[in-house]
Amino acid sequence: MRRTLWVMGLSLAAAPLAAQGSLAQAAEAARVAWLAHDPQSLVGQSASVVLQIPGADPSSPLGRAQAVELLRRHLRTASERSVAVTSLREVEPGRGFVELDRRYVVPGTVDERREAVFLGFRRAGNRWVLSEVRTTP
Repeated sequence: MRRTLWVMGLSLAAAPLAAQGSLAQAAEAARVAWLAHDPQSLVGQSASVVLQIPGADPSSPLGRAQAVELLRRHLRTASERSVAVTSLREVEPGRGFVELDRRYVVPGTVDERREAVFLGFRRAGNRWVLSEVRTTP
C-alpha cells in the first residue's frame, strides 16, 4: 500500500504546476513535488522565481534553471517526514499564496525539524504559476 501511494505521489509530482486549474490543485501539486524533492515540477514553466531560502540571494527573481538548481541543493540536505498544506488563499485577483508545513530530518541526525514554506503564485490564463518560494525555520 505504501509503495502504491509513493508511486501515485511521483506521478502527481510529474504533472507540472502550470497544468493546475485551481489554487488548491496548484497547492497540492506543489506539496507533492516538494515531498518528492522534485524542483523541476515545483518550478514548472515559471519564467522566473524569487527564492528566499538558505543559499539564495532573495533580492532578485531567478530564471527557471537557476531556481531549480538552488531548490535541488536546498532539498537534498534533508529527508522529508511530511509536507502539508496549512493554508491557501487568493489575496487579490490573479495572486495567491500557499503555506506548507514541512517536517524533515537532516541526514545523520534523528531530531525532526520544522519549517514553514510560503509559495506565491500568479494566475496566467487558466493556470497558476509559481512566482516565489520563501522558507522560515
